[in-house]
Amino acid sequence: MIDDPRPACAVQHEVYAIRYGHHQRVAAQNFIEAQADPQAPMPMDYFVWLIKCADGRHVVVDTGFDAEAAARRGREMLRRPEEGLARLGVSAADVGDVVITHLHYDHAGSTATYPRATFWVQEKELGFTTGKYMCHSFFRLAYEQRDVHAMVGHLFDQRVQVVDGDVELRPGIRLRWVGGHTAGLQVVQVHTAAGWVVLASDLFHYYANRDERSPFPIVYRPDQSLEAFGRVGGWASHESLVVPGHDPLVMQRFARDPRDADFSVRLWEPLPLPAAG
Repeated sequence: MIDDPRPACAVQHEVYAIRYGHHQRVAAQNFIEAQADPQAPMPMDYFVWLIKCADGRHVVVDTGFDAEAAARRGREMLRRPEEGLARLGVSAADVGDVVITHLHYDHAGSTATYPRATFWVQEKELGFTTGKYMCHSFFRLAYEQRDVHAMVGHLFDQRVQVVDGDVELRPGIRLRWVGGHTAGLQVVQVHTAAGWVVLASDLFHYYANRDERSPFPIVYRPDQSLEAFGRVGGWASHESLVVPGHDPLVMQRFARDPRDADFSVRLWEPLPLPAAG
């Protein structure tokens, strides 16, 4: 168990959000509670995240969906996630560690792209996706059967690091279980030049989910989500460093990386928010 939420840390990593997909949708689809203007446009972006570690190694957070899942679910695949890694100088074939925040189709597809990686997955998520909850279509709908099968295969190949709660992957990188969206959802806390950044993944898809305390409608335990909404800010060095999983605003609130300016931002370089009014 990790006790200190923001310890002093001499190690500084670089962490990037890499956009790879898009979906046109409206506000009513993104909140568990009714919205004042439910038909207001509120599109969704899809991201994977890259941590360039201080020691020269790399950690990828989530693997995204593949073209088959995108076509079947009506999502726009802008490019394969690994193309974004390559633009930033990283080959998926050489990545040693991949954190899977949860096993939904848009976070755990194409794991075969990482042939040398160890996958860090919460035990609660493995149990959730192979147990009684998958008898119900509501809980199954955001999972791809083949992605779950693939992860079980990696488990039997001794390539899964099963996590129970909060752990330190390496100095300056921490995994924290939050649940809520799924039984085993975990977020990632990364120490950078700006301090501690929190990759909140689908704890909240949009900044507005947390601001309005209204979770995304695909949710296992809303009470866990709401409780974690309050805790997660204490894990970051500043509120601007808490990063949602799908909000297009992420591309506006952080500095673009010049090597991949249309798709990648540097999460240790937050931009000033525009003045209100």
